[in-house]
Amino acid sequence: MAKDGEKGGWKDFIWNPRTREFLGRTASSWGLILLFYVVFYIFLGGLFALTMYVMLQTLDDHKPTWQDRLSTPGMVIRPKADETFEIVYSIKDTESWDMYAQALDKFLAPYNNSVQAQKNDMCTPNKYFLQEDSGDVKNNPKRSCQFNRTILEDCSGINDRYYGYQDGKPCIIIKLNRVIGMLPAKDGQAPFVTCGAKREDSDKIGELEYFPPNGTFNLMYYPYYGKKAQVNYSQPLVAVKFLNITTNQDVNIECKINANNIPIGSERDKFAGRVSFKLRINTVPN
Repeated sequence: MAKDGEKGGWKDFIWNPRTREFLGRTASSWGLILLFYVVFYIFLGGLFALTMYVMLQTLDDHKPTWQDRLSTPGMVIRPKADETFEIVYSIKDTESWDMYAQALDKFLAPYNNSVQAQKNDMCTPNKYFLQEDSGDVKNNPKRSCQFNRTILEDCSGINDRYYGYQDGKPCIIIKLNRVIGMLPAKDGQAPFVTCGAKREDSDKIGELEYFPPNGTFNLMYYPYYGKKAQVNYSQPLVAVKFLNITTNQDVNIECKINANNIPIGSERDKFAGRVSFKLRINTVPN
């Protein structure tokens, strides 16, 4: 009998026909609870939406409010094989270096003179291209300066479609990472790139040639205003041509930015403002 009583008690708890209660509550009680939670979650959703709306009103669509970045921009090279900073090829094996030439062709295509003439302006060299806003009126989209591929001369791929790789005189393209608002020099002294071999390879690197001359990043390409504000921005480039590097040996090379107001390295990143890579040109089969 006890078991029948327990079974009846569970049935009455789930649905009690005498009191018309479901799980211990009447329909009106369940309705009030449901109404409470509907109103409660509508209130929470509205509060969240209001908070997001207020926060978004404080943001600039074209420039981040806060920039958690290093004071020194990073540097990268092209061509770059996968995720490694190694350029290794054999002069006699066309396929081993043709991939580097093709990578440079693809990278430099947006710098073709015809493309730059359509998108960007001819600017005054050796001075910052400042484009100020007028109070609350944003000067957007901002204009950008032309960086024509021909500036890279022997490393442009125009006169030499193989960028010197077939002759053992390869070109490496260097660029600085974009940093919004950075003015990379003072007193009109433009930043420039220098490359050299690591200490153990100092006698292997040979003569270098830079394009533009002295490996300079002209001031007219700064400041950078951001991807949305300056949609056609073309980063300035520096090309380095290795004229007589030692062949059949690994040569470890480091290039760095030189500027009178950009510190080299930091406690957070000792490799900021510089890039290291290995270059090996084989003239005999391995």
